Amino acid sequence: MTMKILLIPGLTLPHISADDVARIRAAAGDDADVIVTTQAEAPTHAAQAEVILGGVPRALFLAAPRLRWVHATSSGVDPFMYPEFRDSDVILTSEKGLVGEHLADHAFGLLLLLTRQLPRTLRMGPDAWQHRPALRRQMVELSGLTMGIIGFGGTGRAMARRAHAFGMHCQAIDRDAVPPSPEVAEVQRPAFFPTLLATSDVVAICCPLTPETRGLFDDAAFAHMKPSAFLVNVTRGEVIVEDAIVRALQAKQIRGAALDVAPREPLPPDSALWDMDNVVMTPHTAGASQYRAARNIERFVRNLEHLRQNEPLEGVIDKQLGY
Repeated sequence: MTMKILLIPGLTLPHISADDVARIRAAAGDDADVIVTTQAEAPTHAAQAEVILGGVPRALFLAAPRLRWVHATSSGVDPFMYPEFRDSDVILTSEKGLVGEHLADHAFGLLLLLTRQLPRTLRMGPDAWQHRPALRRQMVELSGLTMGIIGFGGTGRAMARRAHAFGMHCQAIDRDAVPPSPEVAEVQRPAFFPTLLATSDVVAICCPLTPETRGLFDDAAFAHMKPSAFLVNVTRGEVIVEDAIVRALQAKQIRGAALDVAPREPLPPDSALWDMDNVVMTPHTAGASQYRAARNIERFVRNLEHLRQNEPLEGVIDKQLGY
C-alpha cells in the first residue's frame, strides 16, 4: 500500500525544497504520496497519513488514525506529551543529539557576556573609558573554575568540551547511567544535585523538560549555589521557577544568569528579569544553525530507509520519560 507522508515546515525547518521532497520520496519508495502542507491545512490530509515530519498538536493527531511515526523537527518534545500521543504506539523521533553544538556555542556566548561585562561596556560607548577600574573589578576569568552540567546528553557534552577548552573543570549529573567523556570522568546521578550546585562556579542547565525537571531550580536549589556562581540555561525555561530566580538574583544568592529560555515565553516586559544588570537574555534563539534544517532532513531520510527495512530508527524518544 502507498505510504502517505506529510511534511510540515516550521520554525526550525522553514523550507522544504523540491530536492528534499525527491530525496524523501526515494527513501520512502517511488510510489509514496509525499505532501508538503501547513500546520493549518495538515488535518485535511491526515486521514491516511502514516508518517509526519513536523509538529503534531492534539487535533492533528486525532485526525490521523493510521499514523505510525512522527519525526519532530525540534530537540525538545514536551509539546508532544499530551496523553493521547504519549500513550499511543506511534513512534516519536527527534533531532536529539544533533543540536548540542550550536546550543553550547550560544550558551558560552551568553556566559562570556556576563563574565566579561560586555553588555555594560557596549552600552557605555565612549564613556566606558571613564569606568575602566570598575569594569575590570567585575570581570571574571573562566580558567580554573568548575562547570556543573545538569543533563549529560548531546548539549551537556558539547558544553563540557567548550568548558574544558576554556580551562574549566567539569562535573555532570544525569538521570540515566550515561557514559563519561574525556572532560567528565564520572557522570553522577541525581542525588548529587545539591553537591554539584554547591561546588560549581557555573551551572549549565542542559536537560529536557520533563515532569521530573519542571521547576527543578526552585528556592531550595538556589540556596545551595555559591553567591559567586553563574546560571546558564539554553534548553527549557520551565526548569526554573521564575519567582525563585528573581529572588536569588535580588538577594545575591547567585552572581548572574545567562538565559536563552524563560519560564514564560515570550517573557512579559514587566518581568523583573529584564531590569537586572546581572542577567543577559536572548529570545529562545540558541537553536539556530545554518546546518540544522539539513541535519533534520538527513536523519528523516535515513529513518525512512530504516522504517522500510524494519530497522531501529535514530533519535527515538521514550514518550513516557519525555526525552
